[in-house]
Amino acid sequence: MSSNSHEPESFAFNAEMLEKAKGYIARYPAGRQQSAVMPLLDLAQRQEGWVSRAAMEVIAEMLDMAPIRVEEVATFYTMYNRKPVGKFHVQVCTNLPCMLRGSDDVVAAAKAALGVGFGEMTSDGLFTLSEVECLGACVNAPMMQINDDYYEDLDAGSTKTVLDALKRGETPKPGPQNGRQFSCAAGGPSTLTELTFQTEKA
Repeated sequence: MSSNSHEPESFAFNAEMLEKAKGYIARYPAGRQQSAVMPLLDLAQRQEGWVSRAAMEVIAEMLDMAPIRVEEVATFYTMYNRKPVGKFHVQVCTNLPCMLRGSDDVVAAAKAALGVGFGEMTSDGLFTLSEVECLGACVNAPMMQINDDYYEDLDAGSTKTVLDALKRGETPKPGPQNGRQFSCAAGGPSTLTELTFQTEKA
């Protein structure tokens, strides 16, 4: 496996995560436990903030896999962090739909608000800024993912507002930041604007 200057020498799931890991493994029939590799990698990342070599070796042993097979999964999917990230992992989508809708402004605002570039962590360890490909919310582009939350319909101003709120210890409301209802048309609903209920007489 590849080396990393941040690599810890050992890893162990805590009691809560170990119980969840056993639950994931139990979902698969005998001989198919290796199918639990992705959720176990996710558990390791949720516990430590990233996936270390030590964590991959523990997962490999739990699933009776060669460690390199676990690393192949961890390095293929960008959702697994292979080095430590800040408390808030800010992932800005720059794929085509987001780019066409103004992701360049979102990127510039995020870099200015955080004072770091892509792949960098703020000096206080609070934020890591990353560039990512499609996050699957194209209808609400441009958008960014921060930890498990999506912030959509962004512009430079709303990007700064979200990041400044996190700096203050607040929890900004995820979803569209321009007043849009979920993924409705930007101009608002044009059909089914009234709900009609028909009930039969008893």
